[in-house]
Amino acid sequence: MKTRSNDLVRPAMAVLLAVLVGAAAVTVAHADGPVSVAIAKVGTSSFASAPYATDSDTQNDQIDLSLMGDADGSGGDDSFQGVTRAPVGAITGHGRSINPQKRAKSNPQLVLDFQGLNFHDQRFANGGNQFSVEPPDQSLCAGNGFVLESVNDVIQVYDSSGNALMNGGQAVDLNTFYGYPAAINRATGARGPSITDPSCIFDQAIGRFVHVVLTLDHVGTTASLTGTNHLDIAVSDTGDPTGTWTIFKLPVQNDGTGGTPDHHCFFIHNGVQVFDQCLGDYPHIGADANAIYLTTNEFTFFGSGFFGAQVYAIGNNVLTGGSGSAALFDTLGAGPDGAGFTVWPAQTPGAHFDLDNGGTEFFLSSDAVFSNNGTSSTILLWTMTNTASLNTLSPAPGLSIRPVAVSQYAVPPRAKQKAGELPLSECIADTVIFPNCNILVAGIASHNNTSFGRLNSNDSRMQQVFYANGQVWGALDTTVNVSGNTRAGIAYFIINPNSAKILLQGQAGFSDTDLTYPAVGVLGNGRGVLAFTLTGDNDYPSAAFASLDSLVGMGDVHVVAAGPGPWDGFTSYVIFGSGRPRWGDYGATAVDGSSIWVASEYIAQTCTYADYLVVPRGQCGGTRGPLGNWATHVGKLTP
Repeated sequence: MKTRSNDLVRPAMAVLLAVLVGAAAVTVAHADGPVSVAIAKVGTSSFASAPYATDSDTQNDQIDLSLMGDADGSGGDDSFQGVTRAPVGAITGHGRSINPQKRAKSNPQLVLDFQGLNFHDQRFANGGNQFSVEPPDQSLCAGNGFVLESVNDVIQVYDSSGNALMNGGQAVDLNTFYGYPAAINRATGARGPSITDPSCIFDQAIGRFVHVVLTLDHVGTTASLTGTNHLDIAVSDTGDPTGTWTIFKLPVQNDGTGGTPDHHCFFIHNGVQVFDQCLGDYPHIGADANAIYLTTNEFTFFGSGFFGAQVYAIGNNVLTGGSGSAALFDTLGAGPDGAGFTVWPAQTPGAHFDLDNGGTEFFLSSDAVFSNNGTSSTILLWTMTNTASLNTLSPAPGLSIRPVAVSQYAVPPRAKQKAGELPLSECIADTVIFPNCNILVAGIASHNNTSFGRLNSNDSRMQQVFYANGQVWGALDTTVNVSGNTRAGIAYFIINPNSAKILLQGQAGFSDTDLTYPAVGVLGNGRGVLAFTLTGDNDYPSAAFASLDSLVGMGDVHVVAAGPGPWDGFTSYVIFGSGRPRWGDYGATAVDGSSIWVASEYIAQTCTYADYLVVPRGQCGGTRGPLGNWATHVGKLTP
């Protein structure tokens, strides 16, 4: 059983909880002043890697156990010995009763759509010197006529018509992009650093693309982790992402080494407190006129323990000049349950920044995961002011927090999917047709194909945030009750940041369908969309969206790309030891001019077990990998 995070957080730092949760919406709490953390320019990127592999068999299709921690909720199985990233033992909460959402039959706003990166791209990029990875953790950014998409663990750039521009149309692995050795050399077994959680924006203020990942260092080329970890930040040298990039490294182990503060992360082993490095998990990025903002959830690295969200502010002069430092706010003691959690920074369309108070950046977070019943009626608005000072010799930004009263939301249940072909399941169980499939293709010795049965649907943490039309927009996963049925749904919020009060909110769902991982995208005029994955009793995982407006709220649900078959990934099977099905951590949207690009995870293929066994086995004609079949979808909308 996992220990709840609030049992591990430093007790003396929890004193602000009653102030934040119990006070009126205008009450303001302030985080302690920031400390400075050095950020180093470490080189340039290479946007090219080896051609895809065409393995006839997978030769034990390996999984990177380092990345098998839980980035989006409770669970995980100790058999994986990976990094534990479970903030709390969150339980499914009781959701509100709502009317069913309307499902439209056409997509009048859809201008363009295409399949993005998929599991096959991930597994076979860079000559196949990659691991099988899920979930994809999809990121998307757009600007200057280009669209950049990244997942665990590959990247690609498209033009405005959806044509892949880099590496002959093949995805580039992130290890190569960041100048590291391959994730795994399949000839020697040598390991490169483990990369996860990609996120990106087109920074409107400097006219450049910014891409960030969390990187875990290894002991030499072995599978063992050192505990040091850093955010690697790639900044395009111009507004053309197909050109050169500069790479920066920001250490986030926060144990007093590498120029980091000591946050005293620890875990309990046999009743003894063991101090450890911290882990800067789940990085996400936002920007205002003066800086970019990176936020992480801080966990102890080798054990179980959550130590609050971290907020890093990096001035534009550092990104364009190549030297300087980041201002770090530690939220431990300044948020719900004594620690902020997934404090997501806002993006801004065009140049519609808030210039008040010396420059202002907004963030949103939620707190249902900290409650004993998995519900909450509060979200938090975080406001960083005096951001212009980040580009001076004496940075002095301030960070304040205000609770916002909202309708009750809750940690959602797992999502369902329509029954269909599951060739990986058949491969694992097969003792007759191709009895060695479990070993040669699936890479395991067992024939146990027991499944967890449902897709993960997040833990009600805040998802993508926008500041547009003078308002702060956000959405998260929640439990909804529709016609007596409990399903995963969406809660969305539009907030006046001056009063910290809700301007408009709503919840959406269906009685036979689940909506997961919503991402908000908003134009400067306040017209927006919600992108998400739709799946359910009668639907395979599909990419969907709905309009979002500050006057009328969320519109009808449109399916952009209907999945033709079910998800069939390795973390859905008990024998792989993930502890739960790892479907998704987030989707994304991006604004470019008057258009909003949307990105969501879905399933783009289906095949029979006979198709699966055709050489090269497990690939079904290049549409999937032996251990998974997730895909991503990208669409262009004009609200």
